Amino acid sequence: MNARTQAWLWFLQRASAAMLGFFVLVHLATMIYAVRSGLSAGEILARTRGNIPWMLFYAVFVASVAVHVPIGLRNILAETFAWRGRSLEVAMLGVGVFFLLFGLRAVWAVYAPGAGLP
Repeated sequence: MNARTQAWLWFLQRASAAMLGFFVLVHLATMIYAVRSGLSAGEILARTRGNIPWMLFYAVFVASVAVHVPIGLRNILAETFAWRGRSLEVAMLGVGVFFLLFGLRAVWAVYAPGAGLP
C-alpha cells in the first residue's frame, strides 16, 4: 500500500474517531435522559418513529462506525498476525459493508414510519 493511501486511512481513522466521540456523547446523554424520565422502550420507539433528524443522526453514526472499525481492525491484524495484501483489504471491506448494512437496517427498524411494535 502506498504512502498516500496510508495517509488517507490515517485521516479517515482520526476523523471517524472524532465523529464517534460526538455521537457517543449525544447517544449516552439521550439514553440517560430517557431512563431518568421513566420512559419505556415503547415510549422511546413512539418518539423515534418517523423522526428524520434522529434517523439521520444514527445513520451517520453507523457510517462512522463502518469506516472506523475496519481501519482499526486492519491495523491490528497487520501488526499482530502480519496479515497483509489484497486478502486483508477485501476482508476489511467486507467488515465495513457488514457494519454499514446491518447498522442501517437497525436504524430503519427503529425509525421507519408506520413500523409497529410486535
